[in-house]
Amino acid sequence: MRSSLARWMRRVRALGDAGMTTAEYAVGTLAAVTFGLVLLAVVKSGPVKSGLAGVITEALGLR
Repeated sequence: MRSSLARWMRRVRALGDAGMTTAEYAVGTLAAVTFGLVLLAVVKSGPVKSGLAGVITEALGLR
């Protein structure tokens, strides 16, 4: 039993910090939401919106 515990402890120490902490998840989520909001604002702007509509209608052959 003692040797298995020692092996487990060595393995845990060897793995180190393998994942993200809660703070890193929060910062990553905040960055993703901010990027999404900026992208949404750009896509909803007048010139980009009309440009995208033009590309889509031309691709569908509606002109």
